[in-house]
Amino acid sequence: MRLLRLVVALLALFFALPAFADGPHRLALQISDNDADKMNAVLNVATNVSKYYADKGEELEIQIVAFNAGLHMLREDTSPVKPRLASFAKSMPNVSFKACQNTVDSMAKREGKAIPIVENTEHVTAGVATLIELSEKGWTIVRP
Repeated sequence: MRLLRLVVALLALFFALPAFADGPHRLALQISDNDADKMNAVLNVATNVSKYYADKGEELEIQIVAFNAGLHMLREDTSPVKPRLASFAKSMPNVSFKACQNTVDSMAKREGKAIPIVENTEHVTAGVATLIELSEKGWTIVRP
């Protein structure tokens, strides 16, 4: 009987380990459209998923990757969601923002001026390549 209990306990531990060994949940959200509704949808998803996992006592990392016309989300001069971005920086440390440098450079060339990006944004060389690399590392990629 002791052997049976030991085997059951070991099996339970074996099947439970992947849930603990994987660390935090990881979500990458893509924004590639200059559309305030889509930008707000991305921020709403980040908020809702963060609350869901916080309520379960589980960790979550979120990266919001902006490229193409979606870069306007992170532009200091054109973002329709700029107040929400400032709020995220203060209240949601598990969410980070990534701006595609290829898009920044393209917009700067087209507009003939430097493109100002909101604070607390990391520049990545290529937004799509960042999403590919995150996917290859096991991140879930969503385009709301």
